[in-house]
Amino acid sequence: MTNIYVFPGQGSQTIGMGKELFPRYKHLLRQADALLGYSVAELCLSGPQERLSDTRYTQPALYVVNALSYLEEVRRTGVLPDFVAGHSLGEYNALFASGAFDFLTGLELVQRRGALMAAATGGGMAAVLGLPPERLSAILDQQGLTSLDVANLNSPQQIVISGPKQDIQAAKPILEREGANTVVPLKVSAAFHSRYMRSAAEQFSSFLSGYQFAELKIPVISNTEAAPYEDGRIAETLTKQLAHPVRWMDTVAFLLQQPAPEILEIGPGQVLTRLTRQIAQHPLRAAS
Repeated sequence: MTNIYVFPGQGSQTIGMGKELFPRYKHLLRQADALLGYSVAELCLSGPQERLSDTRYTQPALYVVNALSYLEEVRRTGVLPDFVAGHSLGEYNALFASGAFDFLTGLELVQRRGALMAAATGGGMAAVLGLPPERLSAILDQQGLTSLDVANLNSPQQIVISGPKQDIQAAKPILEREGANTVVPLKVSAAFHSRYMRSAAEQFSSFLSGYQFAELKIPVISNTEAAPYEDGRIAETLTKQLAHPVRWMDTVAFLLQQPAPEILEIGPGQVLTRLTRQIAQHPLRAAS
C-alpha cells in the first residue's frame, strides 16, 4: 500500500476549523501568533467570516490548521506518508511535511504569498462545471475569450478560469450556451494562477531568494508539473505555481498510478476527497 497525504487550499477554510487541534499545539500557536501579529485560533474559531476569507488571512490560517492536522495524524497513527501533495496553498503543507522547511519558515512564506496575491486586484475566477478541459480551451479560443486562462484543472467535471472580472462575466452565458452545466464566479480578489499574477510571482521570487530549502525526505508532487519536486528547484517551482495552472487532475492521476494508493486528505473539509473520486472515475482523461 502507498500512503499519500494531500492538503487542501484556499476555499476549504471554515469557521471552527482547528478547534480540536489548538489545545494540543499551544506552543506552535504561540509562535504563529507572534509572527503574524494576531491570534490564529481566534480568527479560525470566531472569524468574522469576511476576515477569514480575506486572502491575507486565509492562507496563514489554513497553513497552520493543515500543518497541525498533519502533526496530529502522524502522532496518532505513527504513519509517515510515501507521497504528499497539496492544492495551491496546500502545496506548502506538503513541503513542510517533506522537511523542505520548518513550521515557522513555511508560515513566513505563506504570509508573504498571501499578501502579494491579495495586492493583485481587478481580476476574478469562475468554476466551470460540466465541460472537459480540452473542450473548454477550444471554446475560449473560438469565442475570442483569449483574455481568460485556465487556472485550475480540478477534475473532469470542474475547471476554473481566471482573468479580468468583466471578461469572466461575459464568458458565463457563452460557456453555458456551449454546454457548461453552470459557471460559478468565485469569491476571490484577483485572477490567481494566471498570466495576471506574473508581477506577484516576480516579487515572490525575489523574496524566496533569501531562503535555503532542505533536501526533501518525502516526494512532493508539484501542482504545475504534476511530477515530483526536484531538490534545488523548490523556489523556482513555488514561483511558477503563482502564475501557472494547478494541474490537480494530472497530480492525482500520477498518485493513483502508485501501487495500491491510499489517498488521505489532511486538513479541513473534503474538497480534495471529492475531486479525487471524480478523477478516479475518469483515469484516462485525467492522465491525458
